[in-house]
Amino acid sequence: MTAATTPDGGGPLSGVRVVELAGIGPGPFAAMLLADLGADVVRVDRPGGPGLGVAPEYDVTNRNKRSVVVDLKADGGPARVLDLASRADILIEGYRPGVAERLGVGPEACHAVNPRLVYGRMTGWGQQGPLAHRAGHDIAYIALTGTLGMIGEPDRPPAVPANLVGDYAGGSLYLVVGVLAALHHARAGGGGQVVDAAIVDGAAHLTAMIHGMVAAGGWQDRRGANLLDGGCPYYGTYETADGGHMAVGALEQQFYEEFLDLIGLKDFAPARKDWTRWGELREAVAARFRTRTRDEWTAVFEGSDACVAPVLSLREAPHHPHLAARGTFTDHGGITQPAPAPRFSATPTTVRSGPAQPGADTAAVARDWQIPALLAEDA
Repeated sequence: MTAATTPDGGGPLSGVRVVELAGIGPGPFAAMLLADLGADVVRVDRPGGPGLGVAPEYDVTNRNKRSVVVDLKADGGPARVLDLASRADILIEGYRPGVAERLGVGPEACHAVNPRLVYGRMTGWGQQGPLAHRAGHDIAYIALTGTLGMIGEPDRPPAVPANLVGDYAGGSLYLVVGVLAALHHARAGGGGQVVDAAIVDGAAHLTAMIHGMVAAGGWQDRRGANLLDGGCPYYGTYETADGGHMAVGALEQQFYEEFLDLIGLKDFAPARKDWTRWGELREAVAARFRTRTRDEWTAVFEGSDACVAPVLSLREAPHHPHLAARGTFTDHGGITQPAPAPRFSATPTTVRSGPAQPGADTAAVARDWQIPALLAEDA
């Protein structure tokens, strides 16, 4: 697997230069998304690597990027990063508040060499607040926002949604939206600025609709008691005869009726809006699903609008006919991985290169960004 050989990604962000100060979790994923969209992302790796990560050759979040290694604690380290910042449109860092400043590459230092720079800061707790300087991980951030407490069965501890809700949905995606909005502002003549992307803010923001439903009396503040959290018998998952599972999302009346018809429970049509019968309906649906295998039920609902789908594993998903037809997953360098998303009609995106290997692109970046000092020994 080789790193990118050209800064032109061909996507809608072609020509945009991004500096990523290496970290773990949401920062690298955000930078990957920018790289997938065509930006020339230069990852500044630290000697020895960031820690708590997969082997570099398998770290898909570093695809479509280029890497240089800079020791920010060495005499010439901060100057190398400032050289990069002076030629960049966006910089992303994920240190605790104040660390970038102590290393000499904080917003003030970077804006001194590039007033139009968008400086993106990715943290869990944010730049201010009582917990700002505390350590944390995805699970703690979503716990405090009420998001984690919504997920799971009512009589069991909250279910852990990997790190998708906090790190990536509440963190990376909000950082990307923020830096692109700030880039638009800068290119319209407004100058650079700092984007404070905190996972607690993003994860809380994701629950906007739910808070409205709570205020309106349409959502109970407890797990497994509502329309979209597994409390509703026609919006949830059920085990099949072979230990597989089917996902049911038959919310609307017409989909609900089709679901009942195909599963053989038409007598339960009146139970849709009768909460007192939801328990009875759930037991009946569960019993029916246990009579056939996952593949057999998949065939039953094939071609219908009952909004029922098999629950696939990560290894199974790329082979689903619909995802295969769309090319939702792709193979690159021997690694099956999600293809870039979303899609663009005029500026298509692609996986151009495998995970950037630490320091492998120093010479190319020094040439393309016209920073010969990157090749100095004290960097």
